[in-house]
Amino acid sequence: MKTFLYIFCGAIVISVAYWAYKENYRTQASLRRVADLQQQIAAEREAISVLTAEWAYLNRPERLRDLVDLNYDELGLLPLMPEHFAEVELVSYPQVTIEPNEISDPVSTSGRTAGPDKEFP
Repeated sequence: MKTFLYIFCGAIVISVAYWAYKENYRTQASLRRVADLQQQIAAEREAISVLTAEWAYLNRPERLRDLVDLNYDELGLLPLMPEHFAEVELVSYPQVTIEPNEISDPVSTSGRTAGPDKEFP
């Protein structure tokens, strides 16, 4: 009976050692993948910062002004004049009408509501 117990325990030790071996390699592979992803994230962040700097460089007001001066006729731009602006009152916003009977259940904004017979302190 002892021999069977030794063989059984040996098989268990071998199977656990095999499982630990496989898990170790899976863990190492996962760690390499995480390191690769972190490198990709760093590269993307660097690319974003370079693109942001390029965007800021290309949108310099003096550069845009020079481009407008060079391509003024091709673009068909009009000089910006004060007459091109209007007063806010001239904008026709859509009118919303609220019927008095539409508000049937008013909501308290203070968190407390007064009953019909109660008053606020």
